[in-house]
Amino acid sequence: MSVFKNLPFSRSDDAPADLPKGVTRPTWVVVDVAGEYKLRGSGHPVQQLLSREDTLAAFEAKLEKLGNAPWLHGVLLRFGELTCGLVRARALARAIARLNEHKRTVAFVPHLNATTLLAASGAREITSPESAEVMLQGFAMETTYLGAFLKKHGVAFENVRIREFKAALTRFSDEGMDAHNREQLSALLAGTEAAWVEELARARRVPEDTVRGWLTDPVTSADGARARGLIDRVAYEDELVTPAVRTFAQTAQYLTAKPQAPRRAKGDGRVAVVSVEGSIVTGRSRNNPLPIPLVGGAMAGSDTVVAALRRAKADKATRAIVLYVDSPGGSALASDLIWREVQTSEKPVVAVMGAVAASGGYYVVAGAQRILASPYTITGSIGVVTGKPVLEAFNARHGLNPERVARQEHALMYSSSRPFSEGELALVERSIEEVYARFTARVAAGRKLSVARVDELGRGRIWSGQDALTHGLIDELGDLRAGVERACELAGLPYGSAVWHVDAPRGGKLPEFAREAAGVTFTPVLAELFRERTLLLSPHVVRVQ
Repeated sequence: MSVFKNLPFSRSDDAPADLPKGVTRPTWVVVDVAGEYKLRGSGHPVQQLLSREDTLAAFEAKLEKLGNAPWLHGVLLRFGELTCGLVRARALARAIARLNEHKRTVAFVPHLNATTLLAASGAREITSPESAEVMLQGFAMETTYLGAFLKKHGVAFENVRIREFKAALTRFSDEGMDAHNREQLSALLAGTEAAWVEELARARRVPEDTVRGWLTDPVTSADGARARGLIDRVAYEDELVTPAVRTFAQTAQYLTAKPQAPRRAKGDGRVAVVSVEGSIVTGRSRNNPLPIPLVGGAMAGSDTVVAALRRAKADKATRAIVLYVDSPGGSALASDLIWREVQTSEKPVVAVMGAVAASGGYYVVAGAQRILASPYTITGSIGVVTGKPVLEAFNARHGLNPERVARQEHALMYSSSRPFSEGELALVERSIEEVYARFTARVAAGRKLSVARVDELGRGRIWSGQDALTHGLIDELGDLRAGVERACELAGLPYGSAVWHVDAPRGGKLPEFAREAAGVTFTPVLAELFRERTLLLSPHVVRVQ
């Protein structure tokens, strides 16, 4: 039996041929929910054309249009494979919940896991087929340590860090997880699970102990999920779809036909959004296609981010700036240059954290007037690390013989041909202590905390967004939408003011803030990021399963 039967239809003689007689508009719309839901799409027009995935902003705009359609009764949200994490799943759930205030919403979820269940929880009703894949076994992390493997092949790894919780490079230097890292990851998982349990309990209207029971005594079937309150109904998609249902694309004519709202006057002001996504490096933003931890994927260049911030600061219509950060950190120099541009802004800056904004990713937001994060955000990691691979045994094993000619002993201290000497190690430790002192001072000033308190919260330790709120490292829980609202409040703008995503100026040369170090040999895998001598980097493998 269809959940859409016996719904009132608009009647007219000019109905499309494939709709029931007298029906002029579909009463239900199908919206597909699948993919990564990045903050924004590619700036390249060809890539935008080829991409079939929604951005988070496009998804929210789509649901807002449907919510304002007076002829529409409800929306079927057809869930496919979600490749986003819990942070964006929560944003999807909130967008669906806002739609649910105006329309009836039904989520069809064939893959029941922590991410899809969280995203679908904003709907009024959750339905799964009898054959649904139920993968709700709990929350966990797994990191593969390479220390023994590298040593077996003649490669050691120097790992100099501040302080005991700073675990960014331990997978390369160590053979297993130390007690401090296990402690912080256990706390992170506990906080993530607690937030998930609380949100699911509220959305499904069941006690939190019931939700915890879904994890401790896992559900294995759709019928079991219905019996225990995870979903509302077991049904196949064809039982939910009738001829009066259309996809969003098929309803575009009805949504665009309505009169457009009058444009806002030019003098009303707008909010700029500047993104810091990927590892933070000096120079321009770029993308490394290597699927390798620490160096693969997007890289946020300080020159590019600073240029975008300056463009927003110089724009007369822009009244406030939102800095969106989804980054595990990176170069200490690049992080400080971005922080400086935020800290000196005369326009209010609101920072919004994505899945991770830790170490350098936290450094860059420390000067913002207000900081928001998801309860599932990984942040903190206020600490410093530096290191290098050591190929001494590898070179000897393979007949490679690096020869040195140097005026000073420490001139080749970052060479991979041998470990740090005692004198070189003392120089490295002094350098990163100075960076750590600067880092903690920046945070103390921005968060109005004592340096001693920042050191207690720092020491390289990562925190969940919920714990960061408790400790005063952020101001509130919220997503980009909430961040834009806070920016409007600080700038005296009404909600709904124009928002623009800022890119670096086109044409001409971007300013170069630092010359890239040259002449030091590293293994190709780590060369891209390890040319930065001092790193504010958090553990990159942080996806919770």
